[in-house]
Amino acid sequence: MTDIQRTTLDNGIVVLTLDRANSKTNLIDDAFTLEFDTVVAELKAQQDLRGVIVESAKSTFVAGGDLALLSTVTDDNANQVIALLDRFRHSLRELETLGKPVVACLNGGALGGGLELALACHHRIAVTNPKTKVGLPEVTLGLLPAAGGVSRITRMLGLEQAIQFLTEGRLHSLSSAQRLGIISQMVTTADEARAEAIAWIDTHPESVAPWDANGFRMPGGLPQSPKTAQLLSIAPAMILKKTQGCYPAANAILSCAVEGATLSMDAAGRLETRYFLPLAKGAVSKNLINTLFFAKNKLEATSRTDNAQTVTTVGVVGAGMMGAGIAWACAVKGLTVVLVDTDLAKAEQGKAYSESIVHKRLERKQLTAEQGQALLNRIQPSDSFEALRPCELVIEAVFEDRALKADVFRQIQANTSEHALLASNTSTLPISSLADSVNQPETFIGLHFFSPVDKMPLLEIIKGEATIEATVQRALAFAGQIAKTPIVVNDGRGFFTSRVFKTFTYEGMAMLAEGIPAAAIENAAWLAGYPVGPLAVSDEVTLTLMERIRRQTQADMAAENQSFVCHPGDAVIDRMLELNRVGKNSGGGFYQYPSGAKKQLWSGLAEHFGGQASFDLQTLKDRFLYIQSIEAFRALNDGIVTSKDEANVGSILGFGYPAWTGGVIQFAHQTGLANFVARAHELEQQCGERFNVSSMLIE
Repeated sequence: MTDIQRTTLDNGIVVLTLDRANSKTNLIDDAFTLEFDTVVAELKAQQDLRGVIVESAKSTFVAGGDLALLSTVTDDNANQVIALLDRFRHSLRELETLGKPVVACLNGGALGGGLELALACHHRIAVTNPKTKVGLPEVTLGLLPAAGGVSRITRMLGLEQAIQFLTEGRLHSLSSAQRLGIISQMVTTADEARAEAIAWIDTHPESVAPWDANGFRMPGGLPQSPKTAQLLSIAPAMILKKTQGCYPAANAILSCAVEGATLSMDAAGRLETRYFLPLAKGAVSKNLINTLFFAKNKLEATSRTDNAQTVTTVGVVGAGMMGAGIAWACAVKGLTVVLVDTDLAKAEQGKAYSESIVHKRLERKQLTAEQGQALLNRIQPSDSFEALRPCELVIEAVFEDRALKADVFRQIQANTSEHALLASNTSTLPISSLADSVNQPETFIGLHFFSPVDKMPLLEIIKGEATIEATVQRALAFAGQIAKTPIVVNDGRGFFTSRVFKTFTYEGMAMLAEGIPAAAIENAAWLAGYPVGPLAVSDEVTLTLMERIRRQTQADMAAENQSFVCHPGDAVIDRMLELNRVGKNSGGGFYQYPSGAKKQLWSGLAEHFGGQASFDLQTLKDRFLYIQSIEAFRALNDGIVTSKDEANVGSILGFGYPAWTGGVIQFAHQTGLANFVARAHELEQQCGERFNVSSMLIE
């Protein structure tokens, strides 16, 4: 056997140690399920069995199912997947009904199928570790737990809590899992876990799962009970609000949980398979798995490097929203940060951003007071560039003004070592042009963070024309240190993310200029899967910044003897600026922001832009999805982004392209390139040349 080591203790207790050969983690695949099935059959036949302990020799318990197989499910191999699920689910049920106590000892994370295995045990003991997570995150990959996970969680938590637990797919800390009853007991070491497991078996010689005991009643009642029925009447609407109608797994989980609650455990398990298979064969799960698991992990692997390339002290110049966020991102990962601004009060205000996050985490008991204070002590506000002398990396985060940035870099260089890595957080200005301000352009790079930095996981690394590979590797190492997912792109106006993101906001303003109702524009984006509508995003960015970027672009293109082509959205920006409606922070833009109430679309939009034009909802959704995908292909064609993985991951994590598509490039492949090109031509005829697909895509 290669995955499970079986040991019989002197007291008749059998220990199953999960230890997959030649792997850092335990994985549930064909080989594991076959071996597990054999082991459970042997346990069932053992006459002198007193109990079973399931533990892991890895740093985690079980990582989950075989996503390589699940990402390629088709009609051709569906029977293989069904056989795997049926075998594993049957083995878990046999383990659960042995009539002897079964204890899971979790020395690390238990996700997906790993937690399903633990739930089939009668008692679950976890070794305390703040980094350990447990959960059933299948919904985030477009799937549902299909080895009894839906059935057991529903019976353990009741329908109300179970539906929330399963449809959110959130990973829980051990303390959170213990409050829910998923973890039975916490200990400090693996040896203590083994000892406590033996003690529990000694005191529970004949154990059954709660749902197998006589007189079991589901918490909160069955679906037909009045209170539960009332909850279920609104559950579909609550799920629609979360999924925007783009993610079928959540609805499948709801149906599976409700229907399965009225069935036997065995029948409920078979129901899970029936709901699972269409999801696994569908495009959404394949897109989510391939982009947000395989491609994302592949990109993050590039930032894992040796200690020689890491930094200990980071300088951040500019303590505004972005600079303050970058300071937090570094300090929370243990780096010392020198936060510099024009006067000390501004620098201290930037540090106050981190203080507010620490305060929230203290309230949620995510940090101790000592940890919070230690984190804040790592941020050192200053009004002097001289404070940057010990910094190995300095990130400029001032306004998008080339002259200002040039002056900042002159002062940075005067106060840092020639070996220091210099970076700009610019979101639009070409890195090669900013490199003219530094003495060593080969060690100059773009590090484009996204707002809010403490929540956004992407870091766009931009290579200038003179940037050398060693500099890129240092930037990647830094991304790994602060746990950001990196994409590396080449230089160009707007790079990749800003260039493609812009088409979304401008398309929304073009629709407004056509007289399409603002509410229809925002709702169409939401129904397409975007987290926020283009008009709301524009208010957050501010139209003054958009105008500043536009003026800079016009000036740059004029200097390069290139013609600037106006977009239909430009007229909307001009009109809004005339009306002094420039964004959220200036009192209002496309939205108005009443004190103490939710934002609402500005009533004056209809007066100035019409808002009476007829529209087709699907066309509006397509315009958003297609314009960004088309621009991404142009960026790929121009050599700005060099791989579809970086384009797909960057689009989802960086600017909120709907995850169900798999990303801007995958959307076209999912649609079928011929169909995509045909639809793009239709949109070009309706809306203009901006929908003209690149020659590379046509070929």
